[in-house]
Amino acid sequence: MSRRTIHPAFARSGGNKKAPTTRASPPASGTSPGAAPGRQGRRGGGAARGGPPRGTYWLYGLHPALAALGNPERRIRQILATEDGEAALRERLNAPLPMQPHRTDRARLESLCGRDAVHQGIAVLADALPSLAIEDVTGRPGPLLLLDQVTDPRNVGAILRSAAAFGAAAVVVMERNAPDETGALAKAASGALEIVPLGAVVNLARTLDALKSLDFWVVGLDAGGGILDGTSFGQRRVALVLGAEGDGLRRLTREHCDEIAGLAMPGDMESLNVSNAAAVALYELIRRGKA
Repeated sequence: MSRRTIHPAFARSGGNKKAPTTRASPPASGTSPGAAPGRQGRRGGGAARGGPPRGTYWLYGLHPALAALGNPERRIRQILATEDGEAALRERLNAPLPMQPHRTDRARLESLCGRDAVHQGIAVLADALPSLAIEDVTGRPGPLLLLDQVTDPRNVGAILRSAAAFGAAAVVVMERNAPDETGALAKAASGALEIVPLGAVVNLARTLDALKSLDFWVVGLDAGGGILDGTSFGQRRVALVLGAEGDGLRRLTREHCDEIAGLAMPGDMESLNVSNAAAVALYELIRRGKA
């Protein structure tokens, strides 16, 4: 299955033509041209203010780099690494590197990735992942996760990691009020960005209605409903909707869900961080296969 982002037009129709999957060969080591036409989408950096070329960004850290280098859908532009970082890449990657890394130091990596970035001596300049059509998402097994204005890239990355661990089909954010595909998001995902498609839709309410027409049962994770019970859904495909940090689901989003359900929390906390809630909810959903 291709590992690509969902086409933004998803929200405007019940189905779209598949985006092309052809990939240009990586440029020679040391070059960093702009993104190929039609591939930059809404994600990735921009050349303004001296950043990476538009449609590209710096991935950093061992696990994100290994996952990106092992993903045939990911176009790699450049690899920067310290001596130890390159040794770790070569030891862990089960294939030759696509290009010779440029040797650098930690100061240079911090200037590219941020002073607080845990880069582990590795940075990879890569294109944002290309588009994915709706039929590719709904054809994948597992529940579908939709995020209603979740804006923290680390939360989205952590949700992707849980989605990969529990076999979710995809994670869908909104075209606006959602983070771009960045190094911080990829680092929090710890390689899951290359496994679980991350996509964007223009209108979440219309997207939920489109999913209902495709026989998904749309569950909003929020207070005010019953308790989420994974065994109650039988063989129905579930689309799980999670709200923004602090605010929860918006009123219109709630109205377009088939049901509202919360997590069973007998302890002294009233709520969980959205990424933690996603992990617990996904585990609850897969219980139906183990009951």
